[in-house]
Amino acid sequence: MSHARYPMVRAASWLRRRIRSSAPGFLALALLVGVGAGLCAIALGQIARGTQRLLFGLAQGEHLSAAEAIAPWRLIALPIGGALLGLVLWFLRRRQAVDIVEANALHGGRIPARDTATVVGTTLLSNSFGASVGLEAAYAQAGGGLASLLGQKMKLRRSDLRTLMAAGAGAAVSAAFGAPLTGAFYAFEVVLGAYSTATVAPVMLAALAAAVLARAMGMTPYVIAAGGMHPIGTADYALYAILGLLCAGLGIALMRMVSLVERAVHRSPLPAHWAPLVGGLLLVPLGLLSHQTLSGGHCALNLDLMAEVTIAGLALTILLKMLASALSLGFGFRGGLFFASLFLGSLVGRLYQVVLAEIPGLHVLAPDDATVVGMAALAVAVVGGPLTMSLLVLEVTHDFSITGVAVAASLISSTVARATFGYSFSTWRLHLRGETLRSGRDVGWMRALTAGQMMRRDVPRFAADASVSAFRDRFPLGSTTRVVLLDGEGHYAGIVDTAAAWSPEVEPVVEIGTLGKLPQARLAPEMGIGAVLEAFDRVVADDLVVAGPDGDVLGLITERHARRRYAEELERVQRELYGEV
Repeated sequence: MSHARYPMVRAASWLRRRIRSSAPGFLALALLVGVGAGLCAIALGQIARGTQRLLFGLAQGEHLSAAEAIAPWRLIALPIGGALLGLVLWFLRRRQAVDIVEANALHGGRIPARDTATVVGTTLLSNSFGASVGLEAAYAQAGGGLASLLGQKMKLRRSDLRTLMAAGAGAAVSAAFGAPLTGAFYAFEVVLGAYSTATVAPVMLAALAAAVLARAMGMTPYVIAAGGMHPIGTADYALYAILGLLCAGLGIALMRMVSLVERAVHRSPLPAHWAPLVGGLLLVPLGLLSHQTLSGGHCALNLDLMAEVTIAGLALTILLKMLASALSLGFGFRGGLFFASLFLGSLVGRLYQVVLAEIPGLHVLAPDDATVVGMAALAVAVVGGPLTMSLLVLEVTHDFSITGVAVAASLISSTVARATFGYSFSTWRLHLRGETLRSGRDVGWMRALTAGQMMRRDVPRFAADASVSAFRDRFPLGSTTRVVLLDGEGHYAGIVDTAAAWSPEVEPVVEIGTLGKLPQARLAPEMGIGAVLEAFDRVVADDLVVAGPDGDVLGLITERHARRRYAEELERVQRELYGEV
C-alpha cells in the first residue's frame, strides 16, 4: 500500500505544478470548477423547489411566490423553518461565517469548508421554508467555496485562488439564471471587485461551462417577456434616468430597513437562536396578505408583468415585500437580496409607469420596458455591479434596445447609491460588523503587512530619567540618529533625536526625558500598513515606536521604510492582477 501511495503523491505534485505554471492548466481547472459549480446550483435549486412543493402543496412547475392558492395552515412552515434554523444556529454557536466577498477581499480567496457548508445550509433552509430571501447567496457560496477548496488543495498562488473562487461563484449564478455573461460579470464586479485581462478567460470559461451544463440537464434559462416591441427615444432615457434615482433611494432604504430590524432584534432580550422562530411567526400574516412576499419572487415578477395592476396594489406589494425581506434577514433567516431586489425593482418600475400614465400630456412608457429597467436599477443599488445587471437584462429579454436604457438607469442608480451610501448589501453587512470593505477588491495584503512585520527590533533604548550628560556618554554623535526612551518601569516614554541631545543649548544636567517627543504616539504590532501610514500622517513623524499593550517597546518603524514596503507590495499585487507574474 505504501508503494502505491508515493506514485500518487508524485502525480498530485506534478499536476499541481502544471496547473500553477501554465495557463492551459489553470483554464482546465476553471472548466472543472464551472461544471462543479453548475451542478451545485442545479442541485440546490431542485432541493429548494421540491421542499416548497411538499410544504406548501404546490403543483408540479408551480412556484411559491406565484402560487394561485396556498392553504393558510401551510404557512406554519415559516415558524417551523425558523425553529429549525434557530436549532442549527444554537448548535453551531460560532463566529460569523466567511462569505465570498469577505474571503476574496481579506483572505486571498480562502473559505473554510465549514463556513461554506454553514452559509449554503442555512440559506437553503431559509428559502425552502418560505422566508423572503433568495438562493443566490447559496449558489455563489457553493460555487466559490468549491473552487476555494480545490484551489487550496492545489496550493495556488493568492491571485490565482481569488480568480478561481470568483469563477466558481460566477459560474453558479450563470447556471441559476442560464446567463453566462451575467455570471461572469458578477464575478468581476461583485466578487473580484476588478476586471483584468488575466481573469477574463478562466471566469468566462467557468460561466459558459455552467450555463451549457444547465441547459444540457434540461434547466430552462430565466426569460422575461419584455422588450422588442417599443421604440426607445430621448424622452425614454430622461424618464428612466429619474427612475434610476428613485431606485437608488429605495435600495438604500431597503438595506437600512434590514439593519434597523436586525439591530432592534440584537438589542432585545430575545435569544439569538429564538429570533428566526419569532421572525417566521411575523411572516405568516404577510404571507396571508400576499404570496408574493414569500421566497425570492422569481415567478411573481413575470406574474406582475402580465397582470392588470393598480397603483394601490403595486404600492402595497412593494411595502409588504420590503417588510418581509427586512423581517426575514433581521430575525436571523439566511440569504441574500439578489432576486428580492430584482423583484422589488420590477414592481417599482411598473408603479412608476402607471403613475406617469396618469399624468396628462406626459410621454408614456411601455409597461414591460419600465418593469425591466426598474428591475436592473434597484438591483444595482442593493447588489452592486451595473454591468452585471445590465447584462442580465440583455440575457433575459434578448433585446438590445431596452438594454441601453437599462445601462443608463443602472449607472445612475449605482453612482447615486455609492456616492450617498457607499455600500452594497454584502459590504454593508460587513460594515455593520466593523469591516471597512467597499468591494471584493483585494485589501487583505494590507492587513497581512503589519507593523510587527515591518519594524526594526534592534532599537537603542535609554532611561528617560537619566541626564543628558549620561546620554552623551552612551551615544556619541554619529552613533545613532534616534533613541527610544523608557520610564522607570521599562515602558515607552518617547523618542529623542541624538542631534538634539548634543545641542550646545541643552544643559548636561537636564533629564534626557525632557527632550523626548511623541510619548503618546505608538503603533500596535497587529496594525496593518494602511493604519500605520495613517498614523504617520496624523502625527507628522519620521519614526514611530511599536509597543505592546503594556507599553513594552517591541521595535521601531521609519515612515520611509513603511512607504517603501507599501509601494513594493502594491506593485506586486498590481502585477498579479494583470497576470504579469
